[in-house]
Amino acid sequence: MSILLDADTRLVVQGIGSQGTFHAKRNQAYGTQVVAGTHPKRGGTTWEELGVPVFTTAAEAVAEQGANTSMIMVPAPFAADAILEAADAGIATIVCITEGIPVHDMARVYNTLYPRQADGTFLKEGRPVLVGPNCPGIISPGAANVGIIPGEITSPGNVGLVSRSGTLTYQIMYELAQAGIGISTCVGIGGDPIIGSDFLDIIPRFAADPATEAIVFVGEIGGTEEQRVGRWIADNAADTPVVAYVAGFTAPPGRQMGHAGAIVREGSEGGETAADKKTALEAMGIAVGTNPTETAELMIARLRG
Repeated sequence: MSILLDADTRLVVQGIGSQGTFHAKRNQAYGTQVVAGTHPKRGGTTWEELGVPVFTTAAEAVAEQGANTSMIMVPAPFAADAILEAADAGIATIVCITEGIPVHDMARVYNTLYPRQADGTFLKEGRPVLVGPNCPGIISPGAANVGIIPGEITSPGNVGLVSRSGTLTYQIMYELAQAGIGISTCVGIGGDPIIGSDFLDIIPRFAADPATEAIVFVGEIGGTEEQRVGRWIADNAADTPVVAYVAGFTAPPGRQMGHAGAIVREGSEGGETAADKKTALEAMGIAVGTNPTETAELMIARLRG
């Protein structure tokens, strides 16, 4: 098994320009069922490079081709509306690769997809799963690949991997693969200030997946989400081998390090640095690497006793 993607994934690509075509072809070559593309001015034509129809809207791709997953590759000014269009069409899993979407746009998307309830929490049960934006996508090795993750660096296995970073994720997957350890699913959630799915949306899915026997999560400086993840794991999945990596051990306070959300706020009360997070997670029984190689080695050691 896997989470979010499997052999029944039927992908529509919203945004069939040069980048959308390039990555859709790679996804298709991997074995993903790419069933359609959308373009507001090319509906009724054929996406020659992939041999699939082009529709004006995502709703047509759902009705005509049974699309259940979308990859958003449209430019940033139009990406928010594309996400909402996919959700309105009934698409269950929406993967937004686009970067540079304004925070205000994503606030509108998030509050539309996940209405705030009376207790202040956001309703996600039964709602579309949004991964991203500004993310590398999702891969369930051997089944489907949606996004820009290179499929050749990993293989099917039993480790679930969720990360805010694309490049660091690739290195960890590759080093696990060199040790003969594969992945059940890898989810790149992205590093923007507002993202559709966070660690606590993904890790419980791994914990409930019979094919996922161990978990790696890759966080970064800024905020205290990693500590919340650690507490959830300690309370709900203490018997599952879990290893973490927190990027940014040398990052100075007040300076953004790559992702928009990767910043230790000056004057913060603590808990936002990589060292803070490592100390907190290790106190909860979670091994923490100080670089991707060490993180992979820690997971290899956990799996091999």
